[in-house]
Amino acid sequence: MRRSPGRRPPSGSRAGPWSSPAGWSPAEPPNPQVPSPSGRRLCVGTGRAAGASRRREVPDVPHVVVVGSGIVGLASARALAQQGHDVTVLEKEERLASHQTGRNSGVIHSGLYYKPGSHKALMSRAGVRSMTAYAEDRGIAHEICGKLVVATRESEVPALRALAERAQQNGVPSRLVSAAEAREHEPHVAAVEALRVDSTGIIDYPGVCVALAEDVTEAGGQVLLGARFERARSTTDGVDVLTSQGRISADWLVNCAGLQSDVVAQRSGLVPEARIVPFRGEYFELVPGREDLVRGLIYPVPDPALPFLGVHLTKMINGSVHAGPNAVFAFAREGYRWRDVNVRETASALAWPGLWRLAGRFGTTGVGEVVRSASRRVFARSLARLVPDIGVDDITPSPAGVRAQALRRDGTMVDDFLIQRAQNQVHVLNAPSPAATCALEIADHVARQVTQGA
Repeated sequence: MRRSPGRRPPSGSRAGPWSSPAGWSPAEPPNPQVPSPSGRRLCVGTGRAAGASRRREVPDVPHVVVVGSGIVGLASARALAQQGHDVTVLEKEERLASHQTGRNSGVIHSGLYYKPGSHKALMSRAGVRSMTAYAEDRGIAHEICGKLVVATRESEVPALRALAERAQQNGVPSRLVSAAEAREHEPHVAAVEALRVDSTGIIDYPGVCVALAEDVTEAGGQVLLGARFERARSTTDGVDVLTSQGRISADWLVNCAGLQSDVVAQRSGLVPEARIVPFRGEYFELVPGREDLVRGLIYPVPDPALPFLGVHLTKMINGSVHAGPNAVFAFAREGYRWRDVNVRETASALAWPGLWRLAGRFGTTGVGEVVRSASRRVFARSLARLVPDIGVDDITPSPAGVRAQALRRDGTMVDDFLIQRAQNQVHVLNAPSPAATCALEIADHVARQVTQGA
C-alpha cells in the first residue's frame, strides 16, 4: 500500500487548494483563487484587461484556447503549455473542477473492465502510473489501496471469472480469491468468490486540478474563471472564439467541456457523432462511526451490457466512505437534484432518437434505478448485498454527480473515448470514467492532434 497525505498549507494559514481540507465535500470544491504555495494566484479574472478580447501578443507562438477546467481540460492545457504553446483556458464557473471532476468517487481506475485494445484499457493502465507519479511529485493526497469485485451469489461467479480473464488481457494485476481471502481484505464483505485488484487507488482529483492549473500558469498560460464560451468559427488564420468576456483570436480551439462538449462542438460548426445525455449518479455515505465497515473499495460484479458499474462502496481520500452511484436520467445537464430542471436541455435530450432506443432496451433497469433513487431503504438494501451489516440508518445523503454519457442516434452508448477533429479544432466528445485516471494520457493525445495539425 502506498499513501501520500497531501501537501500541507503553510503554518498558520487556512487550507490552500493544493491540499483539500479533510471535510471537503464534492459539491464544494476548494476555491482555486487562494494563493498557491509559491504565492502566485493560480487563476486570473476575466475581461479585456486579462487579454480575453484579442489575440495574445506572443510572437511566433501558437495560441490555443481550451474550453473547460475539468481534469481533462487542465491536463490538455498543461501538455500544450509545456510544449511551448500560448494557452488560455476558459471556464464558465467561478471554480475549477465544478462538475464531473469535482463530483466523482475519486478513484484511480486500473483498466479492469474495458475492451482489450481500447483507448480506455490502454490509457487506464498507463494512467495509474502517470497519475500516481504526478500525485507523488506534487504532494497530492492519494492511496493505492486496491479493491474487491465480489460475487455475492454462485450465479455471478462465471461473470466474475470472465472479468478476471479480461483483467489478464488488459495487463491489470489481479487475482481470484476465496470468500475467506476476501474477508482478509474486507472483514465485513459478503462474497462467495472475489477478484482482488491491487492497482486501484483513490486520489484528490480537485487537488490534481489545482496543481495542473498552477503548471499552466507557470508555463505562461492563463486560466480564466467566469468566462463562458459562446461560439467559435474557423478562419483562414485560425479560430475566432466569442466568450462572455469578449472575443479571442486563436490558432486552435480544444473542447474539453464535458457535459457541454457536444454543445460547444455544435456552436463551433461541427456536427458531433453523438449527443450528450446526462445521467445523475446519486450517492450516500456511511455515517460517522460506521466507516470501519469498509477498508478500501468494494464493487459488485457488473452487468457487461451497461456502462455503469453498479452501486459500490468507496473509501474517500478524507476517510469517509461513499456509497453509490445509481444512474437516473437528469432533467438538466447540471441537474444534481430531482428538482433541477432545464426545460430546453430536457426537450433536446427527449428529441434525440437514441435516448428512446436506449430506454426501449433498458426500461426495466431504468425503473429500478428510479425506485432506488426514491427509497433510502432500497438503496441500503443494494449496499447490504455487499456488506450485510449496512442498514438504512447507516447511510446519509451525499452530493450527487452527473455523468456525460455520449449516445449515438441508434441508441448505442459510446463505450470508448471519442475525439473529433475540424479545421484548427479538437473536440473531446466522450470522456467519462476512467477519464480522470487517464487525463495525462488523453492530454498527450490531444496535444499531438494540435501539434500534428499545425
